Amino acid sequence: MLTSSNISLRLGLDTGGTYTDAVLIDDSSNVIAQAKALTTHTDLSNGIRTALSKLPTTEFGKVVLASISTTLATNAVVEGRGAPVGLFLIGYNSSQIERSKLHTLVHSGRIISIDGGHDAIGHESKPFDINAARNMLIQCKDKVSAIGISSQFAVRNPSHELALKKLVKKHTTLPVTCGHELASSLDAPRRAITVAINASLIPYISDLIISVTNILNEYSIQSPLMVVKGDGSLVSAEVALERPVETVMSGPAASIIGAHHLSQTADAIVADMGGTTTDIAVIANGQPRISTGKTFIGDWQPMVETIQISSLGLGGDSEVRYQGGLGVAIGPRRVIPISLLAELYPSTIAMLENQLAEPVTSRSNRFALQLHGNEMQLSQMSTIEKDVWHRLEDEPISLETFTRAFPDQARAIASLVRRGMVIYSGLTPSDAAHVLGHAKHWSYEAAVLATNIWARQMRHVYGWSAINLGDTVGAAQLINDLVISKIVSSLIRVSLTAEDAYSSISNYDSITATITNLVTNTHRSQNGLFSLSFDPHVRLVGVGAPAYLYYPEVSKILHISSVVPPHADAANAIGAVVGRIVQRQCRVITQPALGIYRIHDTSGPQDFSELEHAIKHATKVTNQEAYDAAIHAGAESIKVMSSTNIKSVDPDDLSPTVFFECTVISTATGLPMMRH
Repeated sequence: MLTSSNISLRLGLDTGGTYTDAVLIDDSSNVIAQAKALTTHTDLSNGIRTALSKLPTTEFGKVVLASISTTLATNAVVEGRGAPVGLFLIGYNSSQIERSKLHTLVHSGRIISIDGGHDAIGHESKPFDINAARNMLIQCKDKVSAIGISSQFAVRNPSHELALKKLVKKHTTLPVTCGHELASSLDAPRRAITVAINASLIPYISDLIISVTNILNEYSIQSPLMVVKGDGSLVSAEVALERPVETVMSGPAASIIGAHHLSQTADAIVADMGGTTTDIAVIANGQPRISTGKTFIGDWQPMVETIQISSLGLGGDSEVRYQGGLGVAIGPRRVIPISLLAELYPSTIAMLENQLAEPVTSRSNRFALQLHGNEMQLSQMSTIEKDVWHRLEDEPISLETFTRAFPDQARAIASLVRRGMVIYSGLTPSDAAHVLGHAKHWSYEAAVLATNIWARQMRHVYGWSAINLGDTVGAAQLINDLVISKIVSSLIRVSLTAEDAYSSISNYDSITATITNLVTNTHRSQNGLFSLSFDPHVRLVGVGAPAYLYYPEVSKILHISSVVPPHADAANAIGAVVGRIVQRQCRVITQPALGIYRIHDTSGPQDFSELEHAIKHATKVTNQEAYDAAIHAGAESIKVMSSTNIKSVDPDDLSPTVFFECTVISTATGLPMMRH
C-alpha cells in the first residue's frame, strides 16, 4: 500500500522468542503494512532483515521514528538465561544473599561481599572496604560480562555504590549499574535482584540494538531509534543500553498498549500469547495498571515499574512434558516445535521416522540447536563444548543418536542448554495445532510423527496411559484442551488478584482451582446450578500469533465477550510506536530527629528545619531531574507534573501530628523525538 508523498510513517519492530514482527503506521496510527519472520537467535539481524524486506521498502524514506519492543529480556529471565555477572554486595550478610537466591542470577559469574553500607537514615554503618573491592574486581573482571553494585540502604545514601562504580570505570571497560540508579524503594535484596538481572541482560539488549541499528542503516532509515520499557513507555536506545532491566516485560507491555490501541476498549482483560509466555493485564478506564510490586517475571520480582502483568510460562513453543502426579504439563521451558524444526531442516522427517520405528526413550523427539552465545560465554567454553558448538553450526543434532555415540559431548550439550546457549526441540501446543488442522504454516507430517512418538513416550517411558496409541488427533486434542484450561485458570487468578475487594483472600490457588472447575464443568455439561461470568462491560482482548487458536473457546467457557482485533498478531510491534516517553524521579523525606527533615539525595542526605522547605527543594530537584531524564530518553514537547505523599498520624485533637515520611514524585511526559 503506497502512501501520499507528504505523509510521515513510523516503523514498529518486535523481536520475540519465535517471530520478529514489523509494521508501518501513518500519522493517524493506521497500519499501512505488516510483516512477520522467524526470529533468528544466533544472529538477530537475519530475522529483522527478513521482516523488513517484506514491507514496502519504497516507503522507508518517509519513516520519521523507529521503535522496538522485545521479549528477549523477559524470556531470558523466565528461562533462567543470562550473561555472567560480577555482583558486588556492600554490607549484605550471608543469610540475605542465600534467601534471595542471588547465585542463580549471576549465572557463571561471581557474588562478591564487601564491608560497608548505611542505615535507614543515611548514616554510614560500616566503612567501605575499597581495597578489598579493588582486589576482587581485578580478579573477576575478565570472567564476567557486566558489573552490578548494590549497597545496604543506598537509596538513603548512595556514596558507597558511587565510590565502587568509579573504581569499576577506572579499572575496566565493563558496563556497570548501581542499585540506587534503578530503584528508589527500600528492600535491599529485591534491589540486588534487580541489579543482577540488569547486568545479566546487557549483552542481550546490546546485540539487539546493534542489529537493528545496522539494518536501519542498510535501508537508509535515518530516524531516531526507541525501545519500549516495561511500563509501555519509550526510551532512546542509548538509555535502554544503560538500563536494560527496564525492558523486562517490554514485549508484553508493547502488546498491551498495542491491544488497547487496536481494540479501543476502555475496560478489558488483555491476554497476549506468544511463543514462550502468556501475558495478562487489566485495563481499567482506558489505562493499564502500573506496578512496582506485583509484577513477577518467572520466579523473580524485580524492582522496576511495569504494566501490572502476570506472565505465565505458557506459549505456542512451550514444552509438553510428563509431570509425575499430574500426567501431562505444559511449560515453562520453551523448546523448538518439531513442526518448525522440520520446516527449517527437512532431514528431520527421516530421523523422526527412524525414532518411531525404534523403542522410544526420554530423548526421543529431542534435537539440539544453537541459540545464542555472547563473547564472554564463548570464551569460557571447555574444549568439548567448543567442539559441540561447532557441530551445531550447520544443522541440529539428534540427542538420541548423539548420546549413544558421544556420551561426553551429549553431557556438554546439556550444559550449554542450562546456560541458554543451546535449545532443545520438543512437542508443543503449536505441533498439536498442526495435527488438528488449526495451524498450517509449518510441517504437518513432522507434527504427526512427533505426537505419535510423544504418546509412546508417555506410555512406555513414564507409564501414563490416558491416551490410546495411534490416536494422534486425540493426543493433540488433549494438549489443546490443557492449554485452554491453563488460560482460563490464569485469567481467573489475575482477575481475582486485580480486584481490591478480594484482597482478603488468603489462598488464591485454591479459590482459582475451584472457580476454574466450576466454569469448565458447567461449560462441558451445558447445565448446572451455577452460572459464573465476568462484568458485562469487560471484554477479553486476545492478541499474539496463537490468539485465534484458543481465545474464542476461552471466552465461551468464561462467559465473557471477546475480540481478536485485526493485526492482533502484530500488536507488539504496533504498541512499540504508539507510546509516549515517561520519566519519573522521586525523593524521600524522613525525620531522623524531631524538627529535622532529611532529603535523601543522590549526593547524600540534606537536612531542613521545615517540612515545607524540604518539599519545595525536593520538588525543584525532581522536576529538573525528570525533565533532564526525558530529554536523555529522547523526548520533546515535555510536560512535568509533581505530587507529594505525606505519611503522618494525628493521634488525637490534643496531640501533635506524628510525621513518618514524605515522598515527592515528579513525572515528565513527552512525545518521542522524530526525524524532521
